[in-house]
Amino acid sequence: MRVLQLIDSLEAGGAERVAVNYANGLISQVDGSYLCVTRAEGLLKASVNKAVGYLFLNKKATIDVSAIWRLYRFIKKENITVIHAHSSSYFLATLITILNPKLKLVWHDHYGKSEFLEQRPKRILQYCSKYFDHIFSVNSKLKDWASSHLKTKTVSYLPNYAVVGDTVLSTRLKGTEGKRIVCLANLRPQKDHLNLLKAFKLVAKNNPDWTLHLVGKDFEDDYSKHVFEYIKSEALEDHVFFYGSCEDVSAILLACDIGVLSSQSEGLPLALLEYGLANLAVVATNVGECNQIIKNKNTGLLVSAEDSNALGNAIMSSIDDLNLRRAHAKQLTQLINTDFSETRALQTIVNTYTLF
Repeated sequence: MRVLQLIDSLEAGGAERVAVNYANGLISQVDGSYLCVTRAEGLLKASVNKAVGYLFLNKKATIDVSAIWRLYRFIKKENITVIHAHSSSYFLATLITILNPKLKLVWHDHYGKSEFLEQRPKRILQYCSKYFDHIFSVNSKLKDWASSHLKTKTVSYLPNYAVVGDTVLSTRLKGTEGKRIVCLANLRPQKDHLNLLKAFKLVAKNNPDWTLHLVGKDFEDDYSKHVFEYIKSEALEDHVFFYGSCEDVSAILLACDIGVLSSQSEGLPLALLEYGLANLAVVATNVGECNQIIKNKNTGLLVSAEDSNALGNAIMSSIDDLNLRRAHAKQLTQLINTDFSETRALQTIVNTYTLF
């Protein structure tokens, strides 16, 4: 079995991290593990294992004949048998499967707006889904949606897993050691940084020595503009620091104390798993599968989405009670190591591949 992970970019996003984790993790599980990046390389390229067969297409259009031909030849040359397409790369994967019907096609649905599925475009996806041999969904809502709206016969929920990167801290973190809150999320509307900033305004008023550290890609759009305008208008520049995309994420997390997500919508956020592996206490909004990770008040604190007062108060509860913070961090780490392990996920993936 020779398996190709297909992803549009290697920017530091959740789906991209999953594709790289699978390509690296499957090296010892299959005869050949490959990764193809269709449109843009990025920070995550440095974390691709040298034993992974790698191809960058530099695709310029939705239907780029030259890119399609290069991928087709690469698959034939390497005798690849399974394409595991992530997110929107399913369209290219479908075209390749039509050209080579012997290929098996798995689609991995990472859709980040699972709270708003009624708005999801689906016409092209529905057509392509008849070529999928299996769908992996990152949460149960996406699984149910795929089962009822798409034409693929088998669909399963597959929890994400995270790995600890072996990185040295190269980012110069501001703030006081032992009093850092981190949010690992690209600047996208569904991540609702404005809700977090409003919550942190309350936190900073009562805990002026604590700081907030935002790590994620800035798309320099209207949403980003609003985020930075709010920081300036509320005079939070000395308390909130933005670092953009970073190569040393694991090291940054280890240098922080509380991890937070303030999303309006999620799948099963990789950030929460990474927080746990970094032994952080966590505060998050109750969306997507967050309650499968932060549950029973034992592994962190959950609040309703778009409620900045509740989010701020939860963060302050964690700040005020060091013993609670340590207990949540310890139990979250234990949960992730047992229920969201790399070994378990890879075994499920390989077993699914072998069913075709």
